[in-house]
Amino acid sequence: MTESNRQFRLASRPTGTPTREDFDLVEADFPDPGHDEVLVKTCYLSVDPYMRGRMRDADSYAEPWDVGDVMSAGVVGEVLESNHARYEPGDIVAGNLDWAEYATAKGHELTAVDPSVAPISTALGVLGMPGRTAYFGLLEVAEPMPGDTVVVSGAAGAVGSVVGQLATLTGCRVVGTAGSDEKVAWLTEELGFDAGINYKTTENMTEALAEACPNGVDVYFDNVGGPITDAVMPHLNVGANVAVCGQISQYNATEPPQGPRKFGQLITSRARVEGFLVSDFAADFGTATKRLASWVASGDIAYRESVVEGFENAPAAFLGLFEGDNIGKQLVKVADPSFTDAESVKTEE
Repeated sequence: MTESNRQFRLASRPTGTPTREDFDLVEADFPDPGHDEVLVKTCYLSVDPYMRGRMRDADSYAEPWDVGDVMSAGVVGEVLESNHARYEPGDIVAGNLDWAEYATAKGHELTAVDPSVAPISTALGVLGMPGRTAYFGLLEVAEPMPGDTVVVSGAAGAVGSVVGQLATLTGCRVVGTAGSDEKVAWLTEELGFDAGINYKTTENMTEALAEACPNGVDVYFDNVGGPITDAVMPHLNVGANVAVCGQISQYNATEPPQGPRKFGQLITSRARVEGFLVSDFAADFGTATKRLASWVASGDIAYRESVVEGFENAPAAFLGLFEGDNIGKQLVKVADPSFTDAESVKTEE
């Protein structure tokens, strides 16, 4: 078994858009699992927009990293050694672990992943945090009704793409905004969206939304904020629901954004605006994952993954989120799951 372990640590706090220099790739000691801990080989590493907030020294729903800290993320990996009764070498698990090739975690902090249900990478996407975020944000927070018009910003991302498909299953008219013609084509030709708008090439978003939503907007699922949300506001119907999931257009801002933006129009629409965190629904994660898995198995929900190969390329994968490089879930493939390392552990024991 290897005696070294590469990690990424926060090298500096970025001002504006992060750069590669804000990440420090270091060689660390190989981790040794303690009592009730599990040693995990990283197979897939997730990168997500919320991590940008952890790079700044400010209060947020996710605790910020200190400069020099090992960064962390959603990981799917293979158990190499276990001191926990629930897991044994060869098991596939998911959890929030270090940005590292190998990491340890308490057994209760991990979730078992069944490779027979779907590719293990989906535990970080459609069957993981993004899928559950879409599920609860749409069905529990936004509460669409059959016949509603639902608009989704960032619709070609890991969360938005699932939101739109769930809205279609609910019987809604679904309109998504995305940043390229390729993404719009994926939404409308493969995922069943009724209309898509390329916000980068559309000169007047307000007019484009009026054309795509002739009966107004009943539900707006907001992943983006900024000018796109401004353009949606005038189209909200009376009693509309707005679920605020993310504000990626603002994450790298160096000055406070204009605000409150267009809130006066909420008086006319009497719309309800609610922010949420997926962790609010932790007690029901199992139910959501089972339902999502059944829809994936039946073909009612499709997904895509944008996979960057190589642990050393994790920062580039993260930075690509802010350039709109990904379609669907952005992942870093670190290693293939195999039983070689697990067998060597058993032999040594």
